[in-house]
Amino acid sequence: MSQRQIIQVFEQYQKSRIQFVQSVADLAARPQNIEILREAGVISMLRLLLLDAVPGIQHTAALALGRLVDYSDDLAEAVVKEDILPQLVHSLASQNRFYKKAAAFVLRAVAKHSPELSQAVVACGGVNALVLCLEEFDPGVKEAAAWALGYVARHNASLSQSVVEAGAVPLLVLCLLEPEIALKRIAASTLSDIAKHTPELAQTVVDTGAIAHLAQMILNPDAKLKRQVFSALSQISKHSVSLAEMVIEAEVFPAALACLRDPDEYVRKNVTTLMREVVKHTPELSHVIVNCGGLAAVVDYLDNSHGNLRLPGIMMLGMWLLTGVPHLAQCLSEETEDHIKAATVWSIGQIGYHTPEHAKAVATASLLPRLLQLYLEASSSQDLQTKSKRALKSILQKCTYLPALEPLLNEAPSKILKHVLCQFSKVLPHDAMARRVFVTSGALKKVQEIKAEPGSPLQEYINAINSCFPEEIVRYYSPGYSDVLLERLENYQPT
Repeated sequence: MSQRQIIQVFEQYQKSRIQFVQSVADLAARPQNIEILREAGVISMLRLLLLDAVPGIQHTAALALGRLVDYSDDLAEAVVKEDILPQLVHSLASQNRFYKKAAAFVLRAVAKHSPELSQAVVACGGVNALVLCLEEFDPGVKEAAAWALGYVARHNASLSQSVVEAGAVPLLVLCLLEPEIALKRIAASTLSDIAKHTPELAQTVVDTGAIAHLAQMILNPDAKLKRQVFSALSQISKHSVSLAEMVIEAEVFPAALACLRDPDEYVRKNVTTLMREVVKHTPELSHVIVNCGGLAAVVDYLDNSHGNLRLPGIMMLGMWLLTGVPHLAQCLSEETEDHIKAATVWSIGQIGYHTPEHAKAVATASLLPRLLQLYLEASSSQDLQTKSKRALKSILQKCTYLPALEPLLNEAPSKILKHVLCQFSKVLPHDAMARRVFVTSGALKKVQEIKAEPGSPLQEYINAINSCFPEEIVRYYSPGYSDVLLERLENYQPT
């Protein structure tokens, strides 16, 4: 056999290996093939090919392995049991950029499934190897490494701490400065995953100067980048007053408010989430957001959002219960333009309808009479009247703080009055002190003076309230009862 024939044997073997591993990689891209490949023992075969002398075969084997592991946690556990991870980690230091990207993909695919599998990546030295990849020149390698680190960090504080201790955070911040948009996105996402767990981890991110670099990207035209930027700022802000103040000091607002009109719905959601995480801490931080136009911007956002996208905005208005209701009351008293009043009224209604505590916070700020006034004023715009009426009804249906309801007995029209009386009819049967105050304040007398059609809901509520008191007390405060007494006096004949 000639030398040429012998070499052809080896060439044919190499071509077969290349064809096999490429076919497996292609098959692994289709979920319906995964179980068949697994039953055929593909994991063990790919492990051997990871050690192949041909770099292209190694790279394709790692790519195929990543696609398989990405599909299910069972396959990820099989890779861990086969001791493939240490092999991948060892090769990361010496292989070419294509292999490094594929190996990082495998580590990411393993780590994403559970904290236990992420811990396996940490235990085999995977995090340290990935951090070294962040120092590579090739942006694709950096992106793959940052992505894998993010999947490790997102599970819990302990795993995030492992990423921090490996020195990832400063390098991730440097990735924010790279020109490649995809790398910026992944770096911001990973910083968000690290910062979300504890104040200490968030402080570590802040100490590397991340906030300033993130703030510079909030008006970047790339929507996916802005999603991650606002997510990271939210995760930093949520932990403490000092961290939220650092975000404010970076002049994120009012620039971020412009993104509430962004075409991307998740950019708008993440901006609102950031605002929620800031305003929840103190009245002063809440006031900062209100002063830069955040209230009207969020109301407008909620009007144009649906479903879960509205949740951060609704929660933020709920956060304003303790910190923002006085500011809303102030806005309502100071503003002269109806569209601003309408936005404020809408926000008040959104706060007040959640729970009795929310409604009480609104009521004790003396906002119910003001809402009634805006509803009844002929000079109010149609939109303002409509929003005032809706806000009143929604708040009244939750309000059990009776002293705030009594002033409405004098001026409220029947459409509003029935909701007021409904709340009295719910509370009075169960509260003796409230019944006493209801009589001594003159509220029972006012109720007797209300003219309601027989059989109407209004009359039913009046009857329910009257049933809470002795019949003679109800008669005493009924209109015309003094005349009845005088008539009895005139007709009375002493014995």
